[in-house]
Amino acid sequence: MEYRALYRAFRPDTLDGLVRQEHIVRILKNQIETGRVGHAYLFCGPRGTGKTSTAKIFAKAINCLHPKNGSPCGECEVCKALSDPANLDISEIDAASNNGVNEMRDLREKVQYPPVACRHKVYIIDEVHMLSDSAFNALLKTLEEPPAHAVFILATTEPHKLPATILSRCMRFDFKLIPQADIEAHLKGIFDKIGKKYEDEAVAAIARAGAGSMRDSLSVADICISYNKGKLTYKDVCEVLGSADFYEVAKLGESILSENAADALAETERVLASGKGVGVLAKDILGFLNNCIVAKTCRGAKELLNLPGEMLAEISRIAGGAEGKKILRACEIFAGAETDLRYTSSPRIVFETAVAKACLPEADADVLSLSRRIERLEEMLKNGAAAPRPAAEGRAPVQAPAAEEPAPARREAEEFVPFPPEEDAPPESFSAPPEGLFAPRKAEEKVNALAPEKRKAAFGYFMRSLRKAAKSGVLFTMCQDLEPSFEGDTFVLSTSNEVIFRSLNREEHTKDIARALEGIGISDFRIALKGAAKDPFAEGVAKLKADFPDTDVHIKK
Repeated sequence: MEYRALYRAFRPDTLDGLVRQEHIVRILKNQIETGRVGHAYLFCGPRGTGKTSTAKIFAKAINCLHPKNGSPCGECEVCKALSDPANLDISEIDAASNNGVNEMRDLREKVQYPPVACRHKVYIIDEVHMLSDSAFNALLKTLEEPPAHAVFILATTEPHKLPATILSRCMRFDFKLIPQADIEAHLKGIFDKIGKKYEDEAVAAIARAGAGSMRDSLSVADICISYNKGKLTYKDVCEVLGSADFYEVAKLGESILSENAADALAETERVLASGKGVGVLAKDILGFLNNCIVAKTCRGAKELLNLPGEMLAEISRIAGGAEGKKILRACEIFAGAETDLRYTSSPRIVFETAVAKACLPEADADVLSLSRRIERLEEMLKNGAAAPRPAAEGRAPVQAPAAEEPAPARREAEEFVPFPPEEDAPPESFSAPPEGLFAPRKAEEKVNALAPEKRKAAFGYFMRSLRKAAKSGVLFTMCQDLEPSFEGDTFVLSTSNEVIFRSLNREEHTKDIARALEGIGISDFRIALKGAAKDPFAEGVAKLKADFPDTDVHIKK
């Protein structure tokens, strides 16, 4: 006997045999039992969810002489006649290959003839969205005023491509993706019928690969059955799907989450060298990271993932050693990379760039990366180490003092500030003093930064004062890249980074900045964001101060 594919051999022949879609089954059953059958139906939804099967069952049920629970009995004369492939009362038309106006004109002429052995003549038009505009126009009048015996069932995966005039003349039924648990139960029933032994994890892997489509799941199951004559295992399914070895993917994922770029790139090279495709590896690593999120956040991770015990333990171990936001950031990076892989001619470079980006948050400029860098600075300062200052162009970077520096040396360093002794030097000269990192300053020295001859160096005085006034070294680090300017007597500190702008405007940081500025004779200041709209009130106050320099301007809040 000729072999038939699983999705054909186990196609349901009753409405009760459909997997899920209860909302559609209930309506169709009630219409059959009450005789309220419409003239045009539109079945739409993802592939493999039962649209064509439902259309065939419904076409037989509305003609059956003795329907059972809304389904054809399969025993009456009409059911037997309709089971013959040569019958003319139920016609299936593939709109993908019959999409011209001539085919629709031919249908319009044939629909006038009454059925041969049934009450209704049913036309099932599959992939109806493929019809041309002229073909839709030819079909429109027939849908609007069909003969009493004609019933049209249109099936499509893309209903948005149908003209509104067609949609408004049909009863629309939206088929939904089938839940994984229902696909698993259906697959197990089929395996039991054909006598195929299986592991629960293997069936779960097949159901996940189907992604809500029963036909896709049955197609994968068909291949898996032929792959191994014995018991179907999880490893067999992975081999059939062409997935990378789980432990190879887990090792790569662990390297990424531990931010070890060298190991991650080396592992990527090893997996790709074994013959796995870049697209498959990207999908596998994204699935692994998603499993890590589930394992880290959900109590019922074992039931949700349905993986072998050893694999679940490995995922839980890796997820437990990584921060949740780190896993989330890696997921976002590889989700974007998977999209980029569809349009690139260099998929390997795109994937390796994503690996490096996930391993090097300090090289990224998003909010999460900036937060990580600030946390790292705080940790360094808490442990007694100072962050190294950025080097001026053409100069070697200035190294921070070692954390294990003896206590007397540290006390001596606290009496110095990282600025040159020349008070009138412009601020840009402060980044790398020629004689070393620290320069002495007399404790009794008083500076009035508002004096005209001192304004150029005001930012340097401010940073020196902030070093002593600030409670946290993070504030000092954030202020290093600010751009200073004066609006009258208002000292403006500008930044283009919105994260730093919001942080500096926090109350605890504002107080430290105000304290530092008061120490150098500046009482009026503001933090500005480059590119943001200017405050008209502040501009007005600044203009008043500029026009009337000898008058004290007091602002009441």
